[in-house]
Amino acid sequence: MTNRRNRKKSKRKPTVKKLFLFGSEWFFILLFFITFWFSYVIVLDIPPMENPDILHQKRKEVSSTIRTFGNSWAKKSNDTDWIVYLEGTPFSRGYAYGQLIKESVQLQEDHFIDQIEKMVPSAGFRKFLMVMIAFFNRDLDEYIPQEFLSEIYGVSFSFSDSYDNLAGKFDRILNYHAAHDIGHALNDYAVVGCTSFSAKGEYTEDGSMLVGRNFDFYMGDNFAREKVLTIMKPSEGYGYVSYSWAGMMGAVSGMNEKGISVTINAAKSHLPTVSKMPISLLTREILQYAATTEEAIEIVKNRDVFVSETFMVSSASEKKTILIEKAPQTMDVFETADELIICSNHYQSEAFKKDEFNQENIRESDSKFRYDRMQQLINEQFPLTPVKAAGILRNKEGLNDQFIGYGNPKSLNQFIAHHGIIFEPEKMRLWVSTSPYQMGEFICYDLATIFSTETLTHASPITIDSLSIPEDIFIQTTDFEAFNQWKTIKQLLFEDYFLGKEYSLTPDKEQEFIRYNPESYVTYMTLAEFYKSKGDCKKAVDYLDIALTKEQASLKEQKSIEKLRNECIEHISGN
Repeated sequence: MTNRRNRKKSKRKPTVKKLFLFGSEWFFILLFFITFWFSYVIVLDIPPMENPDILHQKRKEVSSTIRTFGNSWAKKSNDTDWIVYLEGTPFSRGYAYGQLIKESVQLQEDHFIDQIEKMVPSAGFRKFLMVMIAFFNRDLDEYIPQEFLSEIYGVSFSFSDSYDNLAGKFDRILNYHAAHDIGHALNDYAVVGCTSFSAKGEYTEDGSMLVGRNFDFYMGDNFAREKVLTIMKPSEGYGYVSYSWAGMMGAVSGMNEKGISVTINAAKSHLPTVSKMPISLLTREILQYAATTEEAIEIVKNRDVFVSETFMVSSASEKKTILIEKAPQTMDVFETADELIICSNHYQSEAFKKDEFNQENIRESDSKFRYDRMQQLINEQFPLTPVKAAGILRNKEGLNDQFIGYGNPKSLNQFIAHHGIIFEPEKMRLWVSTSPYQMGEFICYDLATIFSTETLTHASPITIDSLSIPEDIFIQTTDFEAFNQWKTIKQLLFEDYFLGKEYSLTPDKEQEFIRYNPESYVTYMTLAEFYKSKGDCKKAVDYLDIALTKEQASLKEQKSIEKLRNECIEHISGN
């Protein structure tokens, strides 16, 4: 073990930029040797199994929608989503999880890899990126508690053999748990634009706490189609419920038996150089081991992270909500005497208030707009109820109810959310949305029953059907269908100008694309990119001029449009 760990700690770091100075043949020769060297040096330690005999057990099919594995079980909550109940020691519950919804775990990886292949169509470059990410995550297991590593190792037994050429099953699943962090670090948070709130007192109908959030993590519609509600009763710590996707043993939204709810919001970070504890697993640790906000603060304080994040932590017993704002080098806690706290993607505490990086984020991103829109809607609609909260999370308009095109990042509902979620911590209730986005039915779960039942079975009554929130009627409209058609054409145009997959845009299809979402600046920016790639810069400028008359998502987006317009004008002038 010592020799292998010493190899892993090697300090040799090839400079990627220098590789591109060589001719292509030398580059690929060097790439081969670097790949071979990394494969030898970068090896994540496999955790021990507490009870290897469990590998001989099989799941039982109770019905087409219900499965059991020992005392753990899984059942369909609707056509696409699963409820998974787990108990026992770390490896046992991880292995049970994987066996219970093995097909969903494998399908979720298919969707994830498919999205990566769309974004990076070159197989050779994908392999190169995998090697780079492996090097970036070379010490990932050292920052994760052994308990979580053992659990994740148990799940890895259910992963598909299809992607073993990319990496081993345990290495892959561990890296997937850092995908949220890597995604918002490398994509400047375009895939994670969450907005949340916590209200009480005069802001709610009965004065009790009400917490709501959208989790805007987007890896394609297929990735978000099937969701999993995990009910965890671990051998150590507190029981909790979380909502995410198949194979995720971390947490992004959840509440524990002590009435502690946790949600996360990405914040702007400097580009990291090495990974540490993934945010989803730190969120999971809070849920499993914190009974108070002070305990949550201590847990976050004692962990190293590699991106910036806000943890919204609400406590039923304390009747309060705090924001734990954590960056790789700094941490602070935001509390207020007000009965309303709103969180988007910028920091609010004293340690970060004057931080130049944070101020730039407020000026140039859409975070402040969503913050202000949430404030506006709550002020208009309080006292809040869960039904009103769902309506706010589903809101499609900009400030002052201005229609700014469907999918605008300034909206609370950008039609990219993996899920919406609502908590009533003092009443031990939780609502989770169903597909599509946060627009489907919100199902109400009775956490008091879940946590007070000693041995929960698949027949236990855990939902409160009378409190479910119906789907948004918008998804039955022609406008929603038009938006979905718009998304399809937009993707085809993007694949043409960015990935080189040729698409024939007829004049009728062009007008159809505009008609589907005429108030979105993205419509015209996309067409401009398409025509610029075809050498028709005059038409590109015409569309960019229209884009500049629409509501852009941010100052950063406005600058991008203006930059593209200047490039086109320079090209026209040069001809």
